[in-house]
Amino acid sequence: MERTYNMLRALVIILLVCACKSEIKPETGQGSLAEKAESVTIIRDDFGVPHIYGKTDADAVFGLLYAQCEDDFDRVEQNYIWATGRLAEVEGEEALYSDLRAKLFMTEAEAKANYEKSPDWLKKLCDAFADGVNYYLETHPEVEPKLITHFEPWMPMYFSEGSIGGDIERVYTRKIKAFYDTKTDIPESVELQIKKKEEMAEPQGSNGIAISGKLTQSGNAMLLINPHTSFYFRGEVHVVSEEGLNAYGAVTWGQFFVYQGFNEKTGWMHTSTYTDVMDEFKETIVNMEGKLYYRYGEELRHVETSEILLKYKDGDILKEKTFPAYHTHHGPITRMADDQWTATAMMWEPVKALEQSYFRTKKEGYKGFREMMDIRTNSSNNTVYADAEGNIAYFHGNFVPKRDVSFDYSKPVDGSNPKTDWQGLHTVDENILVLNPENGWIQNCNSTPFTSALEFSPKKEDYPSYMSRDQENFRGVHAIELLKDRKGYTLDSLIQLAHDPLLPAFKPLIPGLVKEYYKHHDRNPKLQGPMDVLADWDFKTSKESVAMTLAHFYGTAMGTEAKRPEDSSDMEAMTYFGNNPEEGLKIFEKVIDQLTADFGTWEMPWGEVNRYQRLTGDIRQPFDDSKPSIPIGFASGRWGALAAYGARYDNGTKKLYGTRGNSFVAAVEFGEKVKAKSILAGGQSGDPNSPHFDDQIQRYADVNWKDVAFYKEDVLKRAKETYIPGERK
Repeated sequence: MERTYNMLRALVIILLVCACKSEIKPETGQGSLAEKAESVTIIRDDFGVPHIYGKTDADAVFGLLYAQCEDDFDRVEQNYIWATGRLAEVEGEEALYSDLRAKLFMTEAEAKANYEKSPDWLKKLCDAFADGVNYYLETHPEVEPKLITHFEPWMPMYFSEGSIGGDIERVYTRKIKAFYDTKTDIPESVELQIKKKEEMAEPQGSNGIAISGKLTQSGNAMLLINPHTSFYFRGEVHVVSEEGLNAYGAVTWGQFFVYQGFNEKTGWMHTSTYTDVMDEFKETIVNMEGKLYYRYGEELRHVETSEILLKYKDGDILKEKTFPAYHTHHGPITRMADDQWTATAMMWEPVKALEQSYFRTKKEGYKGFREMMDIRTNSSNNTVYADAEGNIAYFHGNFVPKRDVSFDYSKPVDGSNPKTDWQGLHTVDENILVLNPENGWIQNCNSTPFTSALEFSPKKEDYPSYMSRDQENFRGVHAIELLKDRKGYTLDSLIQLAHDPLLPAFKPLIPGLVKEYYKHHDRNPKLQGPMDVLADWDFKTSKESVAMTLAHFYGTAMGTEAKRPEDSSDMEAMTYFGNNPEEGLKIFEKVIDQLTADFGTWEMPWGEVNRYQRLTGDIRQPFDDSKPSIPIGFASGRWGALAAYGARYDNGTKKLYGTRGNSFVAAVEFGEKVKAKSILAGGQSGDPNSPHFDDQIQRYADVNWKDVAFYKEDVLKRAKETYIPGERK
């Protein structure tokens, strides 16, 4: 009897011990985080770029997130604070409508449901994402998150593509606020202010150029990966597993896939698309006995109504505010248009989008890459492609809804008419696609696809109007002129092409001003010197150019002050100003007066005005004229610069400081072995105490790109640190 009792007692103890052990195991899988880290090796090269090696893809993702947090945890956390709709908890009440926007498109419960329905392989990657960040926090107790102290595997569902804003940022929070606060739309004057601000903002977008092997010295295809983003927007990484992952490139902080980059056999880069991927539907709302319906054809459908509880910071305390949320089958109600509730429809399939984003990194040829594109969730981007088989390609858009072209979808359409509904998606073959054009090159600089390969480009008349705006820009014009009738490319010559100093916007703008000045007999003598400088200018930017300084400030002032045709593009506006320079002389005189007031002279070399400065790791950089900075000879993409450098004033500075444009850039050559060069604005680390905080900036300014270490033997030759997560010295 006693023996039986002792056996039972021992069994109970064993069960209790097992239960306790199971309680302390992480939710995201078996084994402690430290044990998972044992399957990961991180090698940091001479520029601090992390090369992450794991046995499985999940191991590699664990290490990738851990390394990202080492480099810039603040940006990893900030991206998820924003994406998951918790910004107001950090920034206060004004951010509530950004949070509301996020929750209107997906609640936390819906994000969890999407995670649960994900295939097992994707769940493992999401688990590894959370484990990698959480292990970083566990091993770095000195790090104090602003808000998120524990990361969850459902969080990537909010952040499934790669463009941090993506489509959702085109839904204006001001309009959401007006509707959910007062059931009104924003005043027309505010709408015009928003439009004007957008017109004058530094152009967003990217350049993608693919070169066929018949135009290169080696006979291998080449790819220029040239995104224009805010600086420090993405880190540079190399992530490898024994399950076939071997991707190098730029990762948006907090994501577990390389967004712009290459593997040994394929390369891909994205440019912002002007394909129409979002639409607004005006709903006819009917209130019957306190219940809301919307008209759809001959029927009344229930408006799906729920509540969204948000928190916001007010001083040192958190307050709460509850909003109603309304949805129709078109999407959430996001604003009032023409006194009607209006729903916004966009691509929102986070599981498929994550699958496509990850699959992309492992494809090894055009056939597989083309099959991956059939998932059709890369909604905000075009894709420029090249591979080791010698293929070059351009996919204009990916997620393109079919529509009845008798309706104008550039404006909100009548949601009560079933004919306005999306009618499925266009196939990839129905979308605008360029493959191996006879001219041997493809370019897209956020310009029209109908000049992407000169006479071998797609024809506008073959596609519905909503597939693309037929609008050129100065970067596109510039790229075409450089690519025409050229061959014998090397990686270095492709990099030089990408930094060509000519600024085509000033070719129509500046001669008109100079001609207007010299045609008058009573010329203002104060302008004689500056006009002579402009008259002799070759429209090329450099650090030494005084004409570049004059042209930049004149062009900027014309854009903000001169009358321009309504809805004109930058290209159309600058051409118009050049042909109609009557306002130009007065505006140019103001420019000269301002330069003289700021610097004591108008004769300011561009590099003395246009600067790079990184003082802190803050997400919004402070600038200070009295502190060290370096000259930059690049110019704004607005003027047609391929190597775009968008700079601005800050808190009373006289000089301009770069904030966006060329950030991570790479040139890649495919062949038996892949070769690449790359550069970052600043450096890999967001820590001012790190040697890699700004160790690439002089190379960036001098167009002296670093060689990429892709193969293990090259990584080991340049290795400066080798460690497993949690054991870095």
